[in-house]
Amino acid sequence: MPDNKNVQDAHISDRMKALHLALISIVSAMNRPRNDEKLIEEAGIQLDRALFFALVGIERLGPIGVVELAERAGRDYTTVSRQVAKLESLGLVKRRENPLDRRVREAVISAKGKAMTDRIDAARERMGRAIFKNWSEDEIGDFVRLMRKFADALEEELPGGA
Repeated sequence: MPDNKNVQDAHISDRMKALHLALISIVSAMNRPRNDEKLIEEAGIQLDRALFFALVGIERLGPIGVVELAERAGRDYTTVSRQVAKLESLGLVKRRENPLDRRVREAVISAKGKAMTDRIDAARERMGRAIFKNWSEDEIGDFVRLMRKFADALEEELPGGA
């Protein structure tokens, strides 16, 4: 009986390369400043694009420490700390001591910040509908489920994960 291991390994290797290329395309699109600007414009909000990731990250992941937020963004701690301070001065986030570790200050979304991210979410949904216009409900459901499964596996397996 022939050994199929090498054939399977080659298929997995080809798929991993294709997956990596797709992820590069996704990350590149998500990191383009113009896309953030378009989303901010579509949401009808006034927000410096540099603050966009921090605001949305705090809303999605908060309460969250600045160090963790910076790590997730692949940005310098001091840069993110300044961004969080600016968001706080705008009344979009609040900072507080972590109840389990008083050395850690964490950011949480304020009511004003939540109202802004709700507008961003509505704009994201409108823009997403255009992207998925030719997808079936089942395809969208499968895609979301598999992306969540993939994201969870990354968090679990890679250094710096959950």
